[in-house]
Parts: sequence; C-alpha cells; structure tokens
Amino acid sequence: MDRPLDRLVTALRDRPFAVDSVLAGVAVVVTVLGPPGHYWADREAALLIGLMLTVPLAWRRRAPVPAAAAVAAAGFLELFATSQFLVANLSALGMVYALAAYGPQWAGRAGLTLGLFGGVVASLRYFSANASDMLVISVGYIGVAVLAAWALGNLRRARMQRLAALEERAQLLDVERDQEMRLAATTERARIARELHDVVAHSLSVVIAQADGGRYAGKADPEAATGALEAIAATGRQALTDMRALLGVLREGGGEEYAPQPDVAAVPALVEDVRASGLDVDLIVEGTPRPLPAGPQLAAYRIVQESLTNVLKHAGPASRAWVRLQWRDDALELSVLDDGRGASAAMVDADGEGQGVRGMIERAQLHGGRLEAGPRHSGGFGVHAALPYGRKR
Repeated sequence: MDRPLDRLVTALRDRPFAVDSVLAGVAVVVTVLGPPGHYWADREAALLIGLMLTVPLAWRRRAPVPAAAAVAAAGFLELFATSQFLVANLSALGMVYALAAYGPQWAGRAGLTLGLFGGVVASLRYFSANASDMLVISVGYIGVAVLAAWALGNLRRARMQRLAALEERAQLLDVERDQEMRLAATTERARIARELHDVVAHSLSVVIAQADGGRYAGKADPEAATGALEAIAATGRQALTDMRALLGVLREGGGEEYAPQPDVAAVPALVEDVRASGLDVDLIVEGTPRPLPAGPQLAAYRIVQESLTNVLKHAGPASRAWVRLQWRDDALELSVLDDGRGASAAMVDADGEGQGVRGMIERAQLHGGRLEAGPRHSGGFGVHAALPYGRKR
C-alpha cells in the first residue's frame, strides 16, 4: 500500500524540470531578492547578474552543460560589473554538482577545474585588498565547497548508474524468464503431442484390427464378433481415459488427480492387448529388472506401444512380431521386430509427418539413451532402443 510520502516522491521524480524550476525560484528569492545589503553600490547590475547566476539552475538536469556555461559567463561578468561578492554565487556550487551528476564525465572534470579557478579569482578580486590572511581563508573555503559539490555529484552519478544497471538486469531477467516460460510451454506441447499421438494411434489401430476381425468372423462365429466388440469398447474406454488425463494437464487449477503413467511393468499387458487384436506377438524378457526412473519407464512403454502400433498399421496380414526386453548391466535394451512388409510400408507417408518414429527418438534422447529404427535385412522392420538406468554426468 502506497503511503502519501511515497506518492509525493514518485511524482517529484517524474517531473524533474518542474522541481528544478521551483528550486531555481527559491534560489532567486533567497540569494537575489532576499539580501538587499549586497545591492547598495550597484543594485541594477547585481540584480541582473544574480538572475543570470540562479535562473539557469532550472536546466541543471535537462541541459547541464549549457546551464553551467551560462553561470560561468555570469560569474566572469560579475568580476567586472560589481564591486561586491554576490550571495548568488552559491548557484555555482549547484552547477558543479549538476555537471558531475548529470553531465558527461569531461564536463564534470571541467566544472571542478573551473570552480576551483573561479574561487581563486573571486578571492583575489574581492578579499585580497582587505587582508592577506582573508585571501587564504576564502580560497580554502571556496575550494572545499567546490570539491564537496563535485564529490556529491559523483556519488549521485554512481547511484544513478547502479540503479540503471539494476533496472537493466531486472529487464533482462524478465526477458529470460519469459523465454524460459515459452520454451517450457513449447516442450510441454511437444510432450503432449507425442502422448496424444501414442494414445490415439495405438488405440485406433487396435480398434481397426478388432473391427476387421469381428466383421470377418461375425458370420461364422458370432461369439468371436462379440469378443471383438468387447475389445473395441475396452480399448475405447482406455483411450478416452488417457485423453482426459492428457487434456487435464491443459486445464487451469491443477486440483485434479490422474492415474499414474504406465511403466515397463505394463508392457506385458500391452502385448496381450495387441495379441488380442489379432497380431501374433511374443514377449521375451531377459535379465533381472533393475530400478529405473519414472521418465525412462514411461519412455520404454511408449516406444513399445508406438512400435507395435506401426506393426499393426504397416506389417500387413499374417505377420509376426517380437518384443524383447533385456535388463543389462548399464541399460535397459528393448527391441520390437516384425517379419511383415514394414521395410516398404514404413516409407509410405501413412504416418503424417513421421511423428511416431521421431517421437520415439526424442523420448530416448531425452533420457540419455538412443534409438534406431529401420528395415531389417531379413525383411520386416525393427526398432532398437537403449535407456540407461541413470543419466551420464
């Protein structure tokens, strides 16, 4: 909650010229119009030069170099036009500060030099005639005041540069955060696209295979047709559940709970599901199962699922397939082979833009593994993948 003082500070910071104009007006009243004793000898000249010394303060931030030049010219004119040291010369300290804070670095150094030189000349002009010790004191006072104004201006410049650096860093962090969010969203969309492809392609392939089998067996064996319809219904329900789970990720809130993602332990049920759709497929498991993170587990399941889906779509009738899981010392190796016409059918653009094979390769690489897919020399098509138990460091 903003306090009135904070709002006032913000308003003044947003209107620098107005603030400087008010300060210049105060300087005119205090140093030019206030002390009438300084104008007894040559009032008109002192009044004019006093205004020339103080009015440029209104431009000390908007145009520090021209304003300082105007004050310097008024100061040198004062040496010849007046016989008394004017109180308005205090504005020169303000210009030294402004040059150091808001002007170029060369202008700040020039303002310091000119201020020290002007102090010596003013002391010689107005104080040496009365007493020599007054000359030393006046030069010392003016020199210390000029150095203090210049040092304060440098501190102000350093603070503004630090604030500008912090603002730039904050902007860069905002840009970087936005980029990371866009990259994360893109990655998530790609993951969801792969999941949707796996679910839809596999489920539809099973449904189509069951429907074809039930249609041919319906006349001779009504029970087989009924079994095919039941398999179609079960596959459709599972696909609908998976689709709802994936689409739920896109909803806001996050209060929903979903079933866990499939893993390697679900591969036998997947093989049995595909076998029930009419494909002759065997599962071979070698070695002792090892602990495997959830990500590679899901990747292994999806690779097997996508590979069997491709067999159903491309291998042709009367084909056989083999799924082999090998638990080796350093990685889980899996292979899905078929003896059908996949060597030629896989080249046909029946899979859109190749989302399936590309998605399998990306899944394996995401978890530090590798995947190769292509026609077999003995006919058919083969997919070979290796998923390490732990990411390499």
